[in-house]
Order: sequence, then structure tokens, then C-alpha cells
Amino acid sequence: MNIGQWFGFICLIIALFILWQIRNLLLLVFTAVVLATALNRLVKWLQKRGLHRNIALICAISSILVFLILFIWLIVPPFSEQLQKLIEVLPRVWVKIDLELELLQAKLPDYIPKLPNRKDLLSQLPPLQELIGSFVGVFSDSLIVLLQLLLVIALTIMILASPQRYRKAFLSLFPSFYRRRADAILSQSEEALGNWLKGILINCLFIGISSGLGLAVLQIRLVLVHALLAGILNFIPNIGPVTSVIFPLSIAVLEAPWKILAVIIWYIFIQNVETYWLSPIVMARQVSLLPAVTLTAQIFFARTFGILGLLLALPLTVVAKTWIEEALFKDILDRWEDNK
Repeated sequence: MNIGQWFGFICLIIALFILWQIRNLLLLVFTAVVLATALNRLVKWLQKRGLHRNIALICAISSILVFLILFIWLIVPPFSEQLQKLIEVLPRVWVKIDLELELLQAKLPDYIPKLPNRKDLLSQLPPLQELIGSFVGVFSDSLIVLLQLLLVIALTIMILASPQRYRKAFLSLFPSFYRRRADAILSQSEEALGNWLKGILINCLFIGISSGLGLAVLQIRLVLVHALLAGILNFIPNIGPVTSVIFPLSIAVLEAPWKILAVIIWYIFIQNVETYWLSPIVMARQVSLLPAVTLTAQIFFARTFGILGLLLALPLTVVAKTWIEEALFKDILDRWEDNK
């Protein structure tokens, strides 16, 4: 390579190093982009109803603020109360599980190997322990969390106030001959991200309401906290639905053996309804992702960025898949094959 090529390669390495050092900041920026994309769809919907963009923007932000205020006023207090009760109950659940395992082991013949206890099972799940540790670490410093939240809100409002200016600034990073194509790919990414947001919100609402109704019929205590956790954790594919069933199962362990089986059957039922009936309807236009790709992306982003990376793994994958298919496959690899 000549001097110019070496200089360009060194600059590329330096740029990648800088991006890696500010990866958490970039993730917060992406969070703001996701929120701005969702709100911008609402603003565009209001504009189609005849409102000026500034008025539509104010109405959209005001409606979100009103919703958050009502949610905090009506839902958060009882949720916090029930969550505290759930935390107080969990130690009793562990004690009962240990006791039942000991009783089961005592009834088994001697030639059957000893059953693993709770500590042995948890020790076999280091990724889960790391995830819980990172989750606790997110909330260990409330000041940092608050500053990050304020930064995301400020960036979201700035992007939403003038999205075209930021769009042009992003497109200026591409060569001039490719900017029109990059603009088209960006529009496809925005559409895919918006469709995913709409679909995941509907799915989370369905799971939350369905789990709450089922648990209420089964007379499982602390229905509100179970329903909200089920809806929120459904935002995280694969891991979330499995995690959400742990909490009602813990209460069922203390109440009646038949409720354990009933809770498992009900959660399997609503998850299958959501997977095979609701998702194909509400996410018909979403970018399809293979299950293995989704799980791999979750593990990668969780280990790279922590709990926030796990939460944003799917939208990041949706956007990355759009760019890889359009820019790499269609614009480079497909044409390369045609030229042969």
C-alpha cells in the first residue's frame, strides 16, 4: 500500500476506536432516534388531519406527557406496593422450593443421582447472573440514570423538531453518488422501525391484559405487578416471556400445587396466541428476523452494552438487517454476481 492508503487505514482504525469508546453514548442517541421515529409517526398522522406540523408536534408531546402523568398517578403507586410485597414473598418461595427438593430426594431410591439444589442451578447460569448484575447496576446510581434519561428526552425533542436537518447531516456522511440510495434505505429503515414499534406495543398490551385476566381468574395474588411485568418483559423476545412467568409461579408455589400447572398452561396459551395469531397480523409488514438471529443479537448487544443493549437489541437488529440487505446484498453482492 502507498502512503495515502496507509493513512486512510490508520484513520479508519482511529475512528473505530473512538466509536467503541463512545458506544454507550451512541446507544443513547439510537434510543432517542427510536423514540423520535415513534413520535414522528404520530405527528405525521396529525398532519394528515389538517394540523400544522408545529401544532401537531405540540399535541403529540402533550398527549404523551398526559399519558405518562396518568400512568404515574394511577398505576405506579399500586404497582410499587405490590412489587414490594412480591420482593418480601420471594425468600419464602426459595425456602419452600429447597424443602420440596429435599423431600423429593429423600423419597427417591439410592441409585438415582442426587438432585441439584437451587444454588447449583443458579451457578450453572452465569449469563443470567451477569444480566441481573448489570440490571442492578443500571439503577445503582440514580443520578447517572436521571442524566441519561434527560439526555435521551432532549435529543428526542431536538430530532423531532427538525428531522430533515438531521437526516441531511447523516446523509452527508455518504459519497455524493450514493446519497439518494442511502436516503431510500433510510426511509425503509424508518418504516421497518415504525412497524416494529407499533407491533411490539400491541403485543405487549395483549400479553399484559391476557396474563392479568388469567391470573385474576386463577386467584393469584398481586395480579397488577404480574400483568405489568409480563407486558413489559414481552418487549424482550425469547428471554422476556420466560422470565415473566417466574413471578406468578413463585406465588403459585406458596398457594396451591394445581395453580403451578394452571399458570404454566395459561402463559403457554397466550404466548402461542401472540406468536401464531396476533404477531402475523400486526407485524405483517415488519422486517422478518430468524429466531437464531434474534437470540444471537440479544446476547451480543447484552454483553456489549448491558441491560440497555438487551432492551434495544431487536430495533438495532431490524435497522441493521435493512441496511445489510439493501446496501451490502443488493448494491454490492448482487451486482457483483451479475457482472460476472
